[in-house]
Amino acid sequence: MIFPSHCKYVGSATGTPYGERVYFLSRYLVRETAGGTEVLEVEADPDGTGLIRNVLSTRVLAAGDDVYHYPDRVNIHDRTLLVREAVRSGHRCTVFTGHGEQTTFVLDPDLSGFLRIHVYDITPPRPHLSATLRDLEGTGLFGDLEVVFEHHVRDIREIGADVYPCRAAGFPRTLDADPLRPGDRVAGCLTGRDLVRECYGEGVTVENICPVEAVASEPFIARCCRSERGGLGLRSGRLGVVVHWGASPRAIAEAVVDLVAAWRERDGKGSGR
Repeated sequence: MIFPSHCKYVGSATGTPYGERVYFLSRYLVRETAGGTEVLEVEADPDGTGLIRNVLSTRVLAAGDDVYHYPDRVNIHDRTLLVREAVRSGHRCTVFTGHGEQTTFVLDPDLSGFLRIHVYDITPPRPHLSATLRDLEGTGLFGDLEVVFEHHVRDIREIGADVYPCRAAGFPRTLDADPLRPGDRVAGCLTGRDLVRECYGEGVTVENICPVEAVASEPFIARCCRSERGGLGLRSGRLGVVVHWGASPRAIAEAVVDLVAAWRERDGKGSGR
């Protein structure tokens, strides 16, 4: 796959106002010809001076029917999205235009080299970790990390419990508002279990809903209400990071950056498992 690391390396060649020369940063050119769009790799003279340099060589990377122009403006920093859309296009090369008219392209798209991070969360209410990661990903914040998030969001309504953790999720009976009845089945995490034992003893069945306990793959990021469980480390032999239940977007983003660095330092660029 060829996917320029920055749009500043890609030029739009609509003419030759300066002859057979290019801007000194240009590594690729996208130009229109009578036979359709061409995407070229160019080598500018490294010994040249000034902003415009002589071209030493050119190579056609894709042309004609192999090239597809993505119809919508995109956030060109959301590299995962662009590769996904390039794969979906069915063409060898997809040319993208940014909101600021920047140009970039993806040639022979392939997500296999991107690091797959497993996200563990629950709903309802809103799965804060999973939803925040989707929001942050859309801004292009993780673009240079080249990661793919695989979301494992458990719908705790499927448990069919009698009592759930809190009113925020809209359940009719919750631990924070209602007393337990004999035979009640409770959905709760470690904190909920501790609350039940403290108030009702050991005879109440609690279905564990903590996302950390659901971790089955690495590298992972999971949400937990216990601050002491937070941070980067191994959980049952799997490398991951745990963030607090109400972690800020910045804290979540920093956790992802730390996780990626730790994984790649340990295992190289692998795609996770």
